[in-house]
Amino acid sequence: MRKVLMGNHALSYGATLSRVQVIAAYPITPQTQVVELLSEIVADGKLKAKFIRVESEHSAMAACIGASAAGARAFTATSAQGLALMHEMLHWAVGARTPIVLGNINRAMAPPWTIWTEQNDSLSQRDTGWMQVYCQNNQEVLDSVIQAYKVSERVLLPTMIVLDAFVLSHTYEVVDIPEQEKVDEYLPPYNPPYKLDPDEPHAFGGLTGPDGYFELRYIIEKAMEESREVWRETGKEFGEVFGREYGLTEEYKTGDAEFLIVASATIASTARVAVDVMREKGKKVGLLRIRVIRPFPFDEVRECLKGRKKVLVIDRNVSFGFGGIFYQEVKSAMYNEEHRPPIFGIITGLGGRDVRVEDIMEMVEDVERREKPEDIIWKGVRV
Repeated sequence: MRKVLMGNHALSYGATLSRVQVIAAYPITPQTQVVELLSEIVADGKLKAKFIRVESEHSAMAACIGASAAGARAFTATSAQGLALMHEMLHWAVGARTPIVLGNINRAMAPPWTIWTEQNDSLSQRDTGWMQVYCQNNQEVLDSVIQAYKVSERVLLPTMIVLDAFVLSHTYEVVDIPEQEKVDEYLPPYNPPYKLDPDEPHAFGGLTGPDGYFELRYIIEKAMEESREVWRETGKEFGEVFGREYGLTEEYKTGDAEFLIVASATIASTARVAVDVMREKGKKVGLLRIRVIRPFPFDEVRECLKGRKKVLVIDRNVSFGFGGIFYQEVKSAMYNEEHRPPIFGIITGLGGRDVRVEDIMEMVEDVERREKPEDIIWKGVRV
């Protein structure tokens, strides 16, 4: 079936097709339609799930952790300040090894108060242990929810599905909705190895001393490392079943590219058009889209970037005092590579500022003129 869906509703349909059993809901712009539609789906009897209305995002994540620990498939969604309020519980979700899926609509952090897009809210949580997927269109949003449960429930780590506020969340696109029977075959019911059961008690997040805590963190890291291959396998299997294959990264016209653009989310879609225009003008430009930032796709990034003449990383975020966050990650990944190229970092589009095809072409021209790499190049600042 094909439907014209906004990005928020693509999240809702992804959760529904995944047969989530517990939904914890607290509204916040621009996320609200995600849980609104799910409330209607549950009320109409189209999804057998418990819909829990809570008083805060902190409580929403707490409810999901409890549900997941009891063996249920749990889902919630939020944005910006709501994600920040969840911060403590994000750590609990990882430490308790609960495979929750969270939809986060990227929204710039206040103050000043704003509702438009920027990646700082989700990237501020990258060290909590959540896997993170950055989507470029509404089809990918729906598909990624289903894949996330499959990966999360195998490695026992939660996943954050991330999409741009308004650019995707409130924009309508044609989306192929898979048949429920095929999704059920691809994603069987959640059957956790450990769960809260009165007949077989376990402790989740119990007090741990120095004799055990270190090893628990080591095991989490090993699970995150294992998840790289699981994401690859899961994305390939998704392609075999549904005709749309996904990886940790996506390459576009990189084969003979001398100049490479690295981007994520919807800016990558705009960059794809810019690459086509520049190719028509004879420039050997290509694009690497980073889809999964945690776990970081070291192998894919290193293989794609090595030997290029110049690399430009476009960030819709900023780590104050350092630069763009994707830029930091890419530069760090290439540090020990023998044939690493000069890498330039550009920050743009903060607070929802539009990033056009022409802007990306100007970024490429700017970097082409520069002889030495720079950590922070600002594009589009009106000062």
